[in-house]
Amino acid sequence: MSSDKPGYLRLLENGELERRADEAWESLSSCKICPHLCGVNRLEGEHGFCEITDQAIVASYGPHFGEEAPLIGRKGSGAVFFSWCNLRCLYCQNYEISHMGTGKAVSTEVLALCFLSLQKDGCHNINLVTPSHVVPFILKALVLAARGGLSIPLVYNTGGYDSIRTLRLLDGVVDIYMPDFKYWDKDVGKHLSNITNYPQVAKRAIKEMHRQVGELIIGPDGVAKRGLLIRHLVLPGGLSDTRSVLKYIAEEISPNTYLNVMDQYRPCGEAHKYPPLDCRITQDEFAEALRAARDVGLKRLDKRK
Repeated sequence: MSSDKPGYLRLLENGELERRADEAWESLSSCKICPHLCGVNRLEGEHGFCEITDQAIVASYGPHFGEEAPLIGRKGSGAVFFSWCNLRCLYCQNYEISHMGTGKAVSTEVLALCFLSLQKDGCHNINLVTPSHVVPFILKALVLAARGGLSIPLVYNTGGYDSIRTLRLLDGVVDIYMPDFKYWDKDVGKHLSNITNYPQVAKRAIKEMHRQVGELIIGPDGVAKRGLLIRHLVLPGGLSDTRSVLKYIAEEISPNTYLNVMDQYRPCGEAHKYPPLDCRITQDEFAEALRAARDVGLKRLDKRK
């Protein structure tokens, strides 16, 4: 098999992909898929923080052209939007999906067909949006899809609140990790996302992702093949402490990290109740974020088409 094939195909050949899927599935009986460690039996209909039981819920899927330049190429990123979330960001731009669970429950067989359909549409990758709480279903579907001919890279598009144990099940499975690094201050994480230890968990998780896939590799066609891409959403009023986040990325991950400093914050969900989240960021705030990236030595910044 040529080296440019996704890693999950190598794991499929030796049976390791199916073994990992089975191990993840067994974890659902006393759920420890994400850092919440709820311990509920999702296979028997019990639900914890994420509200998902024995099937993933998909809000939508299709070619997506709003992602980072190395993901969308000419034909788009094959996005699968999973409902519910293991965060509760009160300003979420997908609030109806993440907080209200809008979508349709799907079997692993149907999820596999979604992956194959996106490949047939010409998408450059399978972009798993908000996957942290549905990894067992993804792995089961991936086994079926890979047997059915899936052969494009897998993107793990996450809020950054991920378990090291689960990430290690994904070692060699995921080709491109795309985590958020939302906040530097744990109290801000508690207030805005209902997570008491967000920075601590995100730092460990992103280090593990980098260990697995390294820096982002982009092919001659401009499309990402493998590696780490970090997102950071600039919040109004300095809530995200952007400079500290970017300094950590440059010093503890790599100064060659591909980074998307995002300026698209707008008040969504319950944000209007919590100033300064009730306003967009200013041009000066975004300019300061870009200045911080340059100051700490981060130069691989995403440029939207």
